[in-house]
Amino acid sequence: MRKLIPITVHWRQQNRVIALDVPEGDYILQSFEQQGEPLPFSCRNGCCTTCAVRVIEGRIDQGESLGLSHELRARGYGLLCVARATEPLQVETQDEDEVYELQFGRFFGRGKVRPGLPIEEE
Repeated sequence: MRKLIPITVHWRQQNRVIALDVPEGDYILQSFEQQGEPLPFSCRNGCCTTCAVRVIEGRIDQGESLGLSHELRARGYGLLCVARATEPLQVETQDEDEVYELQFGRFFGRGKVRPGLPIEEE
């Protein structure tokens, strides 16, 4: 039997707090859905920011996350659709536009957008 990890989601937009145990290794978003507590999502592939959260306490494994820069991940942001808890976890949902602005806002309206612009600047 796999270890259960307690996960608390502070869903800002709905003014709710949801606490569930998620089997170790399972995707957080999918496990919450299976337990009757669906959370915001869009692509389910770690490419958009609809399911973005900020980690309050704990750590997540999100190696499959393509939609967040390494910089934002280092600042504690994650995508629940491709996140797995590695220890007890508390997260807070974020507004998709807020995360998008943090990640890409510095490019738009400033003449820096060009085809092929990578998420990670070298």
